Amino acid sequence: MKKIDLNGCWTFYEKENGKEMKVTVPGSVLSGLLENKVIPDPYYKRNEYEAFKLFEKDYVFVKKFPVSEDVLKETVRTLVFEGLDTLTEIYVNDCLLAKTDNMHRTYRIDVSEALKEGENELKIVFLSTLKAINEHKCEGDRQVHVTPAGGVYGNHLFRKAHSMFGWDWGPKLPDAGIFRSVYLEARSMPELMDVYVRQSHKDGVAELSFKPEFSQDINEENGSKAEAEVMLYSPSGELIFSSKTKEAAEFTVEDPVLWWPSGYGEQPLYKVVASFDGKTITKYIGLRTLTVSRDKDEWGSEFAFVVNGVKIFAMGADYIPEDCIYSRITEKRQDYLLASAKRANFNCIRVWGGGYYPSDHFYDCCDRLGLIVWQDLMYACNVYEVTEDFKENCRLEAVDNIKRLRHHASLGIWCGNNEIESAWAGWGDFMRESDTLRNDYLVLFEDVLKKAVLETDPDTFWWPSSPSNGGGFNNPSDENNGDAHYWDVWHGRRPFTDYRKHFFRFTSEFGFQSFPGVKTVNTFAEEKDKNIFSPVMESHQKNDSANGKILHYISENFRYPKDFESVLYVSQVLQAMAIKCGTDHFRRNRGRCMGALYWQLNDNWPVASWSSIDYYGRWKALHYMACKFFAPLALSIVKNEDTLEAFLVNESMNKRGYKVRILIKDLRLNTIAEVKSEGFIEPLSSKSAIKVKSPDTDPEK
Repeated sequence: MKKIDLNGCWTFYEKENGKEMKVTVPGSVLSGLLENKVIPDPYYKRNEYEAFKLFEKDYVFVKKFPVSEDVLKETVRTLVFEGLDTLTEIYVNDCLLAKTDNMHRTYRIDVSEALKEGENELKIVFLSTLKAINEHKCEGDRQVHVTPAGGVYGNHLFRKAHSMFGWDWGPKLPDAGIFRSVYLEARSMPELMDVYVRQSHKDGVAELSFKPEFSQDINEENGSKAEAEVMLYSPSGELIFSSKTKEAAEFTVEDPVLWWPSGYGEQPLYKVVASFDGKTITKYIGLRTLTVSRDKDEWGSEFAFVVNGVKIFAMGADYIPEDCIYSRITEKRQDYLLASAKRANFNCIRVWGGGYYPSDHFYDCCDRLGLIVWQDLMYACNVYEVTEDFKENCRLEAVDNIKRLRHHASLGIWCGNNEIESAWAGWGDFMRESDTLRNDYLVLFEDVLKKAVLETDPDTFWWPSSPSNGGGFNNPSDENNGDAHYWDVWHGRRPFTDYRKHFFRFTSEFGFQSFPGVKTVNTFAEEKDKNIFSPVMESHQKNDSANGKILHYISENFRYPKDFESVLYVSQVLQAMAIKCGTDHFRRNRGRCMGALYWQLNDNWPVASWSSIDYYGRWKALHYMACKFFAPLALSIVKNEDTLEAFLVNESMNKRGYKVRILIKDLRLNTIAEVKSEGFIEPLSSKSAIKVKSPDTDPEK
């Protein structure tokens, strides 16, 4: 097999005016315009609105490349795109070879008849999704009316990251471009496409199977004697298994070194190498069992990750794309973000369904750091017209990404979508949509995509939606079954103590907003803009009435801050207090609740949002506090009307001794009571350590 890398320097131009510019691929319209200094920073002040208009146009990307006689001698020549965003026409030497409409898929296009010896031209026309929305015609019972908060109407029409059309934390910048690698492959043998690794564990041994997957069946005409070589290396680098096979090879690891989530053990990785006809595929796997328990108990049905037979309490946050300009999402940024998550004692990351599937490097990093991945499929808060073509497009998208990710040790769950089942069950705008569209939901998520997951990766737990009670619109927000999203604190303006009224089985979303720090604000605002209700500050706040909500909660908990910078600072302290209050409550009820994933980990531009790490990687107060409220051994205090109670949680595999002391002081800081307790707390448990009657702390008495 021969391979020609087509990344690097391309030219591009707006289709109507023909002015050519250079662009680095992987790259996009926005990255190219910024490289050439044609537009100002879309994140500065209110520039996003002018940048949005750029995507009412079509753009053309062009690459010229040489092809040798040796390449043309191969019988199959394939152009591979690992990421095209989104509506394209693909030409080789002015011959239209394909059209694409899904940024989440890998496209493999036969270019055998179009290539010639010498210089060739690859041209991609990126058609405006905004124009396509305006031109789309749908009438009758499949006409959709819903638009997600902060988004552009019609974003449901395309398999493109919904958040690129705006969200209640992000701008409307529906970029276009080649966002992952592009290359040409030439071969005469069937191509090795994947090696499917499966594992089962029993009685302290791991049974592994390795199945090479080819682009076509190997037969007498194309090389019946050919076999893929599969090798397995131990975490220390020792070759422990080697075999040549066309079908499948099996191997027993007698004393497997197990992979654990962060906080429960180490993250050793075995290396699998498969080779055939000059192509090598390398994967790193962790030997472990990982599923979700739905066992029935006294409250209902639990929802708990189970790793190597141990039920763990998931701690972490929800991840969104790290930038609106995807060429800026580098491995270095991902390393930093995920390392920051581990430093704050995360053991889980939920990849939210309104963006796009992260790169391989993201999951490799989660494997190494011990972060269980809750993986949404890329659907969020939308209603879809499920035509036959749309169903097949979605199925192929799912299979592409499931095959790419199914081997990862960190992969813990496939989830069909974000909040769509619960929306159909109770959101007013969804309830006004047709019964046909409601049935389309069941067809897509509880038939087509469910089958795609279970057939392609039967070893990973499937969940139809988040939140859900298991599907079928069966009370998806049931507190006693499944996972929950809780937003009455924040959207409902309820006090922080309202968390204590609820006993969710697994809280996969709950959040509270804050402003970024002043250093981040300085990157997009001038001095005259430094008022939270200025046009610039409100443009960098995409949640309706959110600035007013922040002031409301400040008034409930603090005196009014003295100046603009103090408002920013206090908002972050407030955010940290809110999430700590919720997390402490969920952890105190370990066993009944088995997960706390707050919304959200990160930002995709400088903005006021629910994030704990801002766009520039600056930790907010929430992330610093998460280091403590997600700590393996953590303490929290609950003040009721007439009692104070201290709780301990031990999310480690070891029994721990403790000594707790509570000092109760009046408002002049005079100690009026002191209570001590000591003892032991069992592994993976919570307990009350001290409970005392609250004394009167009025300084006048």
